[in-house]
Amino acid sequence: MTPFAIAGVQMYVHALQPNVDGMIHRLDVLMARFPWTQMVLFSELAPFGPLERFSLPPENETLSQFCEAAKKHRVWLIPGSMFLKHDDGKVYNTSVVINPDGEIVTRYAKMFPFRPYEAGIAAGTEFCVFDVPEIGRFGLSICYDMWFPETTRQLTSQGAEVLLTPILTGTTDRDAELAIARATAAQFQCYVFSVNGLGAGGVGKSLVVDPAATVLHQSAGQEDMFPIEVDMDMVRRQRETGMKGLGQVLKSFRDRSTDFSVYDRTSGTDAFLQTLGPLEIPHQGSRAGLKVDVPSDTPTDRGVPDFTTARGITPIHGKTAGG
Repeated sequence: MTPFAIAGVQMYVHALQPNVDGMIHRLDVLMARFPWTQMVLFSELAPFGPLERFSLPPENETLSQFCEAAKKHRVWLIPGSMFLKHDDGKVYNTSVVINPDGEIVTRYAKMFPFRPYEAGIAAGTEFCVFDVPEIGRFGLSICYDMWFPETTRQLTSQGAEVLLTPILTGTTDRDAELAIARATAAQFQCYVFSVNGLGAGGVGKSLVVDPAATVLHQSAGQEDMFPIEVDMDMVRRQRETGMKGLGQVLKSFRDRSTDFSVYDRTSGTDAFLQTLGPLEIPHQGSRAGLKVDVPSDTPTDRGVPDFTTARGITPIHGKTAGG
């Protein structure tokens, strides 16, 4: 067994004031309660909240504070992410990985900003994997990245055994994300740590899943810190023999007999995607993507709105489908 203890911290995040001191305080409490923890992961944009106007330069005092905290406790630390503004004016949602010596060993810029809502945030183009000596390989992605299995495919194809995902989801799709997290763990035979925030940082429901899609921990809607010991040998064994001795999905993908033309932007395979219209925020009453036929003899022609037709509902035997 190759054990390694990773703790997620689900905490309340303020939007209009820094959360850095609160993060370091919670790290102190975590390490006092669970001194066997070896890695700590906070939620997306935990240090300063979700507002782009609080972006910092790539090198800043806050990162130095986190480096000192990691060195103090001798832990690997991923302090969520923060908006970093580069010399060219572009702002990236960026995570850093700090080792127990207090050194930043790698950085990752979110590859899929939550567009169209995060239209002003630039997209990163580099994947992030890093090794913990004598333990194993880790992959880092941020929130919406997990909705695109290609990101996890790349990380696991490079050997990532644990997927670390800081999250900021304060919307009604968190339950869908939980389903994606479980599916990701099974599809890519890895541990998944999906750590969400509270308040301006999300609705909570942080999740830890093992390579067999078993939920090891799920937070509720209050502050939580949860150290979970993972077993890297379990990942390696399952990748060799399959989940419960069954699907060997990584090897099956490796030995595939076809390539996927959809990834060739010039192939034309993705022509349907070009019919979906622009990537923009929906507006009230938008009928984008809906075909609504209004027969000439409907009450609409007489100035009386036919709400059934307007809603795109087709009458069925005197009733309305979906009504």
